[in-house]
Amino acid sequence: MLPAFPWDRLEPYKATALAHPDGIVDLSVGTPVDPVPQLVQDALTAAADSPGYPTVWGTPALRDALVGWAEARLGARGLTHHHVLPLVGSKELVASLPAQLGLGPGDRVAYPRLAYPTYEVGARLARAEHVVYDDPWELDPTGLRLLWLNSPSNPTGRVLTVAELRRTVAWAREHGVLLVSDECYLELGWEGAEPVSVLHQDVCDGDHRGLLAVHSLSKRSNLAGYRSAFLAGDPAVLAVLLEIRKHSGLMVPAPVQAATVAALADTAHVAEQRGRYAARREALRGALESYGFRIEHSEASLYLWATRDEPCWATVEDLAKHGVLVAPGEFYGEAGANFVRVALTATDERVRAAVQRLGG
Repeated sequence: MLPAFPWDRLEPYKATALAHPDGIVDLSVGTPVDPVPQLVQDALTAAADSPGYPTVWGTPALRDALVGWAEARLGARGLTHHHVLPLVGSKELVASLPAQLGLGPGDRVAYPRLAYPTYEVGARLARAEHVVYDDPWELDPTGLRLLWLNSPSNPTGRVLTVAELRRTVAWAREHGVLLVSDECYLELGWEGAEPVSVLHQDVCDGDHRGLLAVHSLSKRSNLAGYRSAFLAGDPAVLAVLLEIRKHSGLMVPAPVQAATVAALADTAHVAEQRGRYAARREALRGALESYGFRIEHSEASLYLWATRDEPCWATVEDLAKHGVLVAPGEFYGEAGANFVRVALTATDERVRAAVQRLGG
């Protein structure tokens, strides 16, 4: 049985924020608000006349782009077309992966104590057991089939070090557990060491067995509306998933495939978008701290993990009275009960409004 959809509980607070004379500043959901890069729009338009079915595995051009980007950006080595698989957005993969892998009653799926709620949903849909961890190598491996990592973390922005990643890879291999690393925020590191992929040479020594990395273009390229994402890693596991997804018709639309190729080939728009988020992050962080918040972790990703050491719903209520909507930390696990997650995904004008309302 699935839990209640958490965002429905936020509706009364959204109504309060909407009633503010200057309108709502919605910092609750990490959905992009900036334009899709023009070169990506152009590629989509050029491929618009695509009457036939696309392939689940993607065009050779798309697979070339995925391999090239993973080697150049992730530091992966020795990849081929068999090491990559397009996705219809990353959320569908997170929600369906346990079932696609054939997990069920008696199997266990593990994910961080503070985490994206869809990891739990995926386990529940497969009727597998779900467990949380603080350090993955302290888990009981009995019946554990799937281990989720998330670095940079949603919601906390925490980044795992190379040493932590190496230790987790070694532990998972020792116990025969598939390790899947959700790295959708990897290109949004702000402080400290740059986030590193589980497929990086320094982490896995070029051995991709038992490892998958999930990536998305939603945040780096403002393509949430395009549903463009992909898996990279163990070709034996990807071959199984490819067959299942062929039977299920999980195909990325052909124009989106073309747009993805264009997006992955360009770094200028990524740097430009990073600059926007960096400025918003600095402004919101200063305003929150001046309003009495303490920011923890948040060294990467699109969020600030903030607390005033009070129940999260009290914080949500107070900010809503100022027309600012944030996500209660409880959505991401009991350990977040005194935190809120503040997204950087609002326009510059709305961020300025939030800063002004908080006395910044």
